[in-house]
Amino acid sequence: MASAASHLGEIFLHRGNLSKAHECYEQATEEARQLGSPKALSDALGNLGNVSALLERYEQAEACYREVLEIQRTLQEAHAIGETLVNLGSLKADRGEPETAHAFYLEAIDYLTPLGHDRALGILYSNLALQELHLHQSEPAIQAFHRALDYHRKVGNEDGLATTYGQLGKTFLHLGHLERAEACLNNATEHFIKLGNTTGEAGALRLLADVYLERKDTISALRCLERVVQIDLTYRLPQYEDDRQRLACLRDS
Repeated sequence: MASAASHLGEIFLHRGNLSKAHECYEQATEEARQLGSPKALSDALGNLGNVSALLERYEQAEACYREVLEIQRTLQEAHAIGETLVNLGSLKADRGEPETAHAFYLEAIDYLTPLGHDRALGILYSNLALQELHLHQSEPAIQAFHRALDYHRKVGNEDGLATTYGQLGKTFLHLGHLERAEACLNNATEHFIKLGNTTGEAGALRLLADVYLERKDTISALRCLERVVQIDLTYRLPQYEDDRQRLACLRDS
């Protein structure tokens, strides 16, 4: 059962008061140390690490996660070990350390794959692919994106499918594989529409417009940008002015 300090920390976290949540989780961690409960300490440190990461207190977050990992290895909790490795990987990714992030993600995959955590694995492979791209490893990145798509389909993760298709489409665009980019970005657009995620739809359509412009297909690019500007206006998106100017320039040309 969570301590009173942990429960209060959760309330502050949901309210967006990260400083208060941090104080509560620090108290919960100290209480767990005094109690001598490895499980309670692992939970409290994990929460403290998460809030520290959100506050960009990266050194404290890493120290928390590493201590959690040590406890979890002792308790032999494979699922919890996998989650903490993911947290460490994401922390390193946020700090611009793709090689270390990549290593943590690979180790997390080793733990989570036998457990059948397909939803988590889909997200994890997408994260791994992004680090491969940072390391200029385009082929392994593409393979990881495809693995992510397989897991997203398996569990019916529409949001994961939309986002990953978008990331893969962007990758193909940068590599100059325009037909594959078009197919992925059309898929991303369809999934974002199905989700009712108009911001995501606009993002995919902006990239799709780039694909069509590369192929000198001005009419298709215009269609994409007209829809983007319509979305910008309806939802008051901050990209409106840039998109409007881009559309105007394309019409003039």
